[in-house]
Order: sequence, then structure tokens, then C-alpha cells
Amino acid sequence: MASGYSLCVTSPITFDDITEARHRIAPYLQTTPLRHYRELDEVVGNGIRVLVKHENHLPTNAFKARNALSLMTALEPAQRTRGVVAATRGNHGAGLAWAGEQLGVPVVICVPHGNNPEKNAAMRGFGAELVEAGRDYDEAAEVANRLVLDRGLVLAHSTNDRHVIAGAGTMAAEICEQAPDLDAMVVAVGGGSQAVGALAASRTLRPGVSVFGVQATGASAIHDSWHARTRLTVDAANTFADGLATRATYDLTWPALREGLAGFVKVSDPAIAEAIRVLIRTTHNLAEGAGAAGLAGLLALRDELAGKTVAVILSGSNIDAATLRRVVTGEL
Repeated sequence: MASGYSLCVTSPITFDDITEARHRIAPYLQTTPLRHYRELDEVVGNGIRVLVKHENHLPTNAFKARNALSLMTALEPAQRTRGVVAATRGNHGAGLAWAGEQLGVPVVICVPHGNNPEKNAAMRGFGAELVEAGRDYDEAAEVANRLVLDRGLVLAHSTNDRHVIAGAGTMAAEICEQAPDLDAMVVAVGGGSQAVGALAASRTLRPGVSVFGVQATGASAIHDSWHARTRLTVDAANTFADGLATRATYDLTWPALREGLAGFVKVSDPAIAEAIRVLIRTTHNLAEGAGAAGLAGLLALRDELAGKTVAVILSGSNIDAATLRRVVTGEL
């Protein structure tokens, strides 16, 4: 197994950025639990001790509440008055909408056509204005960029923002403090904020920890780029794990991912669905596709990580009823 994050890697954030983000979000968010389940250890096997970080216990049921609040609390007063706009498949938008509700900041969210209807309802429920446009996340992002120009809104990118990545880093900092015997983290990658935050936090708090990435087979642009050692774009993102459905690398996270990850695997939709079922059975917690991808990745890496203590992140539980039914019945 590769050693921890290389000190020569250029990171978009410092540990001081993570510390400052923790101070800003502390009045609004509590530390989430890191739990150990013996039955889950038995399923994973190979002597691996699995720790589950329960980001599904945050107010929006997803880690993106951290990212959004870190960004929103760092805005200048004039920026808060103008409001923010973002593209999302759901959790980033719900996080922004919730943070906007806490801080009194107007929020506009761009989602692709056919987006998860329950995530759309959650964003509207927190008071966001919803704009439906484009066939996927990347096309919705183009619409968000236009609204920055047309309406003077502040862009709250889900990945290409230092405050967003620092917010994600607060989660990894908690893991490092909660698990002094930690050997590795296996982290789902959509845009890469979780993984880059984990790299930055562990470099200071647990420099021997290795961070592994995992993507869905049908949306594997960053995985494929990592193995090719060059940036690639794919034509489509086909996975039910909508939080992972991206088609490209991102400027702010790509260099750190390329140089810092100890390994990178991709997993099929059936493997992600099985990971959801395993989490329900062993932890009695619900996970959405992206929330179970870390466990699916660990199952793919169990030979390499044999005998280690490994953290996976249950990053969100916002799965819609129709998809959950397909998962539980074994259709997926």
C-alpha cells in the first residue's frame, strides 16, 4: 500500500483553511459520529476494521452542508446581499439552500432536467429558487455561469472553490481526531472535494494515512484521468449514484488528486447498490448511491487493505423512494 499524502503535492487549501472553516461552521453543525460495526467488518473480511463516518446525520442528510456553510460564512456582506447560484444534482444545492436559510442569503440552484424529484423538493423546501436546465450536471453548470453574469449572483461551485474544499476538509479532520489508529480512507469522488479535503487534513493530523478514491464505472472521468496521468472528459455520466455523475476533472482538485491519492478504483452500479444493502443491514442507516460508494470501493480494495483500519464516509442518505425500491428488491 502506498504511503500517505506526499508533502510535495500542491494543495488548493492549507490546514489553516480547514481550521478556519471549522470555527465558522461550529455554531451551526455538530461533529458527526464515527462508528464501528462488527457485522460490517465480517462482511468486508480480510481482517479489515471498518469505521463509518455518518455525514447522513447532518441537517441536510449529507456532507455538503459543511461545504456550503463554509463558503457562505466566508462571503462578504455585499456578496450575501446579492445571493449565490450553483449547479448541483441535489446535495450541494440542499446544503446551500439550508445555509442560505440560516444566514439570510438568497440562493438560486440550477439542476439538470430529470433530476431527483425528492432532492428538488428538499432544495425548494429550504427556500431556494430552482432552475431546471441541461441534460446533466455539467450543462446545468453552464446555466449557473450565465446567471452570474445576468443577475450579478456569486457562483458557489461545488468543487472549484477553496472554501468548499476546506468545508469538506473539516469532515476528514474529525475522522483523524476520532480514529488515532487510522490507516486509510476510501473516499467517493464526484468533483473531488471530499478526497482533497481528506488529503489536506490527514497530511497534518495523520501523515501516515493513505487516501483512496472511488468513482462509478459509468462516470469515471477522474478515475480514468488519474490512471492515464492526463485530464480526460467523457461524453456521458451514467450512474444511479447522482452525486458521482460528473464528466470531467476540475481545476482546483485535479492536481492534488493526481499526485496525492494512494490508489483509485471504479465500481459498478450493482456494486454500489449492494453496498447500500450492506449498510442498511449492518448499520441500520440509509445511504444514497454516492454515500455507499466508499464502502463499494473498500470492497474492491479489500485485498490491498487487508488487516488495516479503514474509514469510509456515508456521505449522504438522500435516495429517492423509487431508486431505493429498486435497490432493496435487487433490481439494481
